[in-house]
Amino acid sequence: MSFAQVYTRSVVGLHAPKVIIEVHLSQGLPALTIVGLPEAAVRESKDRVRSAILNSGFQFPNRRLTINLAPADLPKDGARLDLPIAIGILAASGQLDPEVLAGFEFIGELALNGDLRQVTGSLAVARAIRAEALAAKTAKAAPAQTKNSADKIAANPSIQLVVPIDNGMEASRVEGVEVLGATSLQSVCQHLQSLADPNASTERLEVVTPSTAQERVGYKVDLADVKGQHHARRALEIAAAGGHSLLFTGPPGSGKTLMASRLPTILPDLSAEDALEVASTYSVADSDYDYGTRPFRQVHHTISAVALVGGGSRPKPGEITLANKGVLFLDELPEFERSVLEVLRQPLEAKQITISRANSQMTFPANFQLVAAMNPCPCGYDGDVSNRCRCRPEQIKRYQDKLSGPLLDRIDLHITVPALPIADLQNSSRGESSETVRARVTAANERQIRRQNKANNELSPSELDQYVELGASEQQLLQMAQQRLNLSARGYHRVLRVARTIADLADSTDITSAHVSEALSYRSK
Repeated sequence: MSFAQVYTRSVVGLHAPKVIIEVHLSQGLPALTIVGLPEAAVRESKDRVRSAILNSGFQFPNRRLTINLAPADLPKDGARLDLPIAIGILAASGQLDPEVLAGFEFIGELALNGDLRQVTGSLAVARAIRAEALAAKTAKAAPAQTKNSADKIAANPSIQLVVPIDNGMEASRVEGVEVLGATSLQSVCQHLQSLADPNASTERLEVVTPSTAQERVGYKVDLADVKGQHHARRALEIAAAGGHSLLFTGPPGSGKTLMASRLPTILPDLSAEDALEVASTYSVADSDYDYGTRPFRQVHHTISAVALVGGGSRPKPGEITLANKGVLFLDELPEFERSVLEVLRQPLEAKQITISRANSQMTFPANFQLVAAMNPCPCGYDGDVSNRCRCRPEQIKRYQDKLSGPLLDRIDLHITVPALPIADLQNSSRGESSETVRARVTAANERQIRRQNKANNELSPSELDQYVELGASEQQLLQMAQQRLNLSARGYHRVLRVARTIADLADSTDITSAHVSEALSYRSK
């Protein structure tokens, strides 16, 4: 046998498209050529693969080797293709039976001694395999002829994924995919040899099963740490219940960052699929993540626009995607470059970001809650009872004008956070815990899902007409507020969404004047 096919996955953005590795041995001077848009790490794999094969007790073929990575127009990067390339070479050279490879996909980086090292994106790979298996089962109702051998794996719903043992537990979170954890190239080959020859004495790989212990989603912080600040705590609860964006304005040390960091702890628990989606994003980005928790991303004001929303020559996810299903916190908001803040305007509305380049276009999820904090002036003490502020009016105006009106108009809740006297901090008891507040938030969120199948912050103008009914007094109140606060059409819709959330927290079907008044109080900026 001088030809073999092995199946694997590349990672492009947050997706894991299938890659078919074709290996052909031919006569000629010994050489190894890799074609099919390999990046540098893939081109360098030939040296790692050669050493790994020899150190695992196999023979490296002394012939001309051509390796094609199909589809040829899909860029491939990373060292995750090391293992499937090595398996393909061994199969093409007759050291492994190619027939047993059809039901497997392989990913893994090879060390020079043949050991397998952890790779990024294993969870995205497992989710892609499950999606293809489900699609195959759906298409089974209308069977069709398989076009070519490259489609065999898509038509087979029982695919086994072979990964490095360090990736096994992560990939096994995806139900419906059999994950085999391997420690070395040799252990993978022994497993394949045992399938080809049932009488062989070689050991087989075991299916990795997720831990049977119930994983408890826990946070290291709690809302009970916040003393006083009842107005700000109320706004935080409203923001959590309806998915609204929030801006804290107050002097240094008033608790803005403290409260922002507690927002994820009162958000409703992630669903199983949402938890997988978030974990998959962090797997691709090779970042640490406590499985099942809401992400909290706090970025420094020196961040670039590309790092914030994503991009690069090959688009990669940015902070707004890493904050998907969670919270993005921007502290010292006026210190950010204005051009950086302006790129947030479209994702705040669309809940996704599309990165376009000359040769590619990629869409990333960006359904995050924006929480920002700022001082009222350059020194931070404008309006403080201590009268410490010495900033001139033109300085304050210049400082506040760093934020554009369109960006501020997209923030639902504008909250002033005053400094608390030390005596109040010493005498105040701990506030409600995150668990208590989260119960109310979850109940309000469930009402929204039952009514409209989405959170209030995602309601379109036409859906607002359907789900937000106002009486004559409430309409008159909004008309007066529009004149006084100069509400734009966007601001008007955001007030309605916040009022709907306040009513949901009160378990009220109708929106009353009290709900509208409270919602308007958060737009006073």
